[in-house]
Amino acid sequence: MQLAVTHRSFCAENPGVDSNERLEFLGDAILGMVVTDHLYASYPARPEGELAPMRAAVINAVVLAEVAAELGLGAALRLGRGEDATGGRMRPSILADAIEAVIGAVYLDGGLDSARRLVLDLVADRIHGPEELGAHQDHKTHLQELVARTSPVEVPHYAVDSSGPDHEKHFRATVSVGGVVRGRGEGRSKKQAEQAAAAAAIADMNDEQGVANTDA
Repeated sequence: MQLAVTHRSFCAENPGVDSNERLEFLGDAILGMVVTDHLYASYPARPEGELAPMRAAVINAVVLAEVAAELGLGAALRLGRGEDATGGRMRPSILADAIEAVIGAVYLDGGLDSARRLVLDLVADRIHGPEELGAHQDHKTHLQELVARTSPVEVPHYAVDSSGPDHEKHFRATVSVGGVVRGRGEGRSKKQAEQAAAAAAIADMNDEQGVANTDA
């Protein structure tokens, strides 16, 4: 489990030590599979167009960082001295990556059933139907509100492109604030891609604010 909380900044200062990035990669896949399977089984009458935003509402860096913070995972992180000094233990992207790495570690140690139990313990109570999703789970709305608080004269701008045949298109979105790209996302619809990009932008802006608050 020590590997799961070892950030690459620690490895940079301690040659020969592996980071949690491979476990994060594995945990991300396990998380997605477990949540997708749970939604598929729990909501048999829901079409894909409703299941996808339900999944996106819990599988994103913002929610994962919140879960990690609630668990106090930041205190257990192995960080480089510079990362630690600049607020790395509270940085949403680092926390989100670490919780995915923990899921990956649990899968390797205890198998899929153990990983499934962990994932559902962590996020099942955050899964809601579309009619229950509040503005805080609508990432585009959340981002717009965040931008309005930090840069009142700016608004998020989305750019979307697609590839593939008409019956199986894949969409990619970027969202910019003040001419700077803050997030990228993908999905099977324009809406999914934009929501994913907005979630990434929120995590990026929260990272930035966390550093600013620490410096202050």
